[in-house]
Amino acid sequence: MMFSAHVAFTLAWRNLWRNYRRTLIMLFAICLGVWAMIFMTALSRGMVDGMVQDGIRNLPGHVQVHHPDYLDDPSVVNSFAEPDARFLEALQAPEVTGWAMRVKVPAVISSERDTRGITLLGVDAKSELQISFDQQDMVAGEFLHEGNSRGVVIGAKLVEKLETRLGKRIVIMTQDPDNNIVDRGFVISGVYRSDIPGYEELYVYADRRLVQLMLAIEQQISEIAITGTDYRDNTRLKEAISASAAANLQVQTWKERDKYLATMVDVMDGFILVWIIVIFLALSFGLINTLIMAVFERVREIGLMRALGMRGSSVLLIILLESLLLLLLGLAVGNAIALVSIFLIKDGIDVSAVAEGMAMFGAGTVLYPVLKLSDLVLANVVVIILGLLTCLYPAWRASRYDPIVALNKH
Repeated sequence: MMFSAHVAFTLAWRNLWRNYRRTLIMLFAICLGVWAMIFMTALSRGMVDGMVQDGIRNLPGHVQVHHPDYLDDPSVVNSFAEPDARFLEALQAPEVTGWAMRVKVPAVISSERDTRGITLLGVDAKSELQISFDQQDMVAGEFLHEGNSRGVVIGAKLVEKLETRLGKRIVIMTQDPDNNIVDRGFVISGVYRSDIPGYEELYVYADRRLVQLMLAIEQQISEIAITGTDYRDNTRLKEAISASAAANLQVQTWKERDKYLATMVDVMDGFILVWIIVIFLALSFGLINTLIMAVFERVREIGLMRALGMRGSSVLLIILLESLLLLLLGLAVGNAIALVSIFLIKDGIDVSAVAEGMAMFGAGTVLYPVLKLSDLVLANVVVIILGLLTCLYPAWRASRYDPIVALNKH
C-alpha cells in the first residue's frame, strides 16, 4: 500500500512538470487568486471592524442604558437618576472594562459669526477618556479636567463653520425640563479631530456637573455607556447590567442601537465566503482546461498503463494527486505573498483622499487590514475542496479510457 502511494505520488509530480510552462502559468493564476482572496478579505474585514470599533469608541460603548423614551425623544425630559449603590457594584464587575455617565441633549451653539445645531455632551473627563475619547485626537488646547468647568471641547470642523478659534467665547442654548430656553457662555478650551469628520460638527463636550446645573437636573443623566472585553459578544455584559439596573430603564447592546453596523458585521462572514467562491470560479476555468489538456496529451500513455494492468481508480488517483499538488503549491506561494502584503501595510492605508465617501459609511480615514485565522483557513479549504471537485471530471475521463482505443489514438 505504501509503495503504491509512493509510486502514484512520484508519477503525479513528474507529470505535473512535463509541461512546466503551462504548470507555471497555472501556478501564477492560483497564486494571484489566493492572494486576492486573502488580501481583499483582510481589507474588507479591516474596514468593517474599523467602522464598528470607531462607531463604538465614538460614544456608544458596548452596552447603553437609557430612559425608555429617550431614543425616540432625546430631550432632557427623558433623563433618569444617577446609578445607586447596587448599580455601581454591577459596573465594577470583571466583564466591565469601563463606563461613563453622560448628559446628552440637543442644543444650539453660537459664535460671533454663526450659529449651528449640535449635541451637547456633559461628561466626566476621566471616565470619558477611558472608554471613548482619545487624547491624541486633540489638535489644540486640552480636554476637560477639574478646575476648568467653563471650558468646552469642540470639533475642528465646527470651529471652521463658526469662524472662531481656541480661547474664544461661545454661547450654548438648549431647553430645560420645563421647556424654558437656557443658555450659558463657555470658552473654547480644546479642539479635536475625529476619524469620522461628521462627528466634529456634531458633538461638543462640557463638564457634566455644569451641564446638569445649567439644565436644573442635578443627579439626573441621559445615558450610561459601558464597554466590555469583546465587542462582538455582549450578551453576558447586557445580562449583568440588566439585572442591576432599575426596572424602568432600557438596556441595549450596540447591535440593538445601531442596526446598520450590526448588519454589516453579520453580513461580513457571508460576503467573505461568496468572495472566495467567485474568485475561485474564475480560476477553475483555467484549472480544468489545464488538466484536460494534460490528459489529452497522455491518452496513449494512460492506455498503455491500463493495458499493463493499472486500474481506473489508480489513474483517477494520479490525476487528482496532480491537481492537489498544483493547488498546494499555489496555496503555499499565494498565502506567503498575501501575508507579506498584509504585513507591509499593517500600519494602515491612508484613504483621506476619499474621506467624505468613507465617512458616509462610518469609516475612518485610515484603513487597517485585519486577517483572521478563520478567514485564512476558509480560503485554503475552499480552494482545495472546490479545486479537487473541479478536477474530478478530467480525472474521471482519464480513468474511463478503454486501453485498446487509447493506444490507437494519434
